[in-house]
Amino acid sequence: MPSSQDSEINIEEFYLRYGPMVLRRCIQLLRDEEKAKDATQEVFAKLLLKKKQLKGQYPSSLLFRISTNICLNMLRKHRKSDLRDSDATLKNAVAYDDGEKKIVLQDLLRKLFRKEKPSTSEIVIMHFVDGMTLQEVADEIGLSVSGVRRRIREFRSRAESKREIYNDK
Repeated sequence: MPSSQDSEINIEEFYLRYGPMVLRRCIQLLRDEEKAKDATQEVFAKLLLKKKQLKGQYPSSLLFRISTNICLNMLRKHRKSDLRDSDATLKNAVAYDDGEKKIVLQDLLRKLFRKEKPSTSEIVIMHFVDGMTLQEVADEIGLSVSGVRRRIREFRSRAESKREIYNDK
């Protein structure tokens, strides 16, 4: 007869199997290997604390989302004291060749993300940086595709209005 422990996730097994994926994700977002290692440890510490509440279904999706949230929280936390971390993430998110336009857009994204809900920032990064489809983002976030589309549309609208204001100066 299975015990209640059988339904719990095996942290060691998850770490061995998914640790490299989590570390890659953290490096991608933080652009700092040491901070990414800290974030990876935090992901698995969080799993350890919550393991009785979690199911072993879709572990890569779960870990991907937890690592994204932890990294975004780290970037937000360090934004005021050290903008270089978030600048590195934003530089990689904006792929324009024109140097001046790139700087303007990086500044714009930094300002917009500062006022966005964490989930909206996560949606934008998943869709535009990670290349996930609207359906994939919706599945990860727990919203409908139309909800994700609306958040992206609203984000774009705010970005466009900020860009127009910035260009008028």
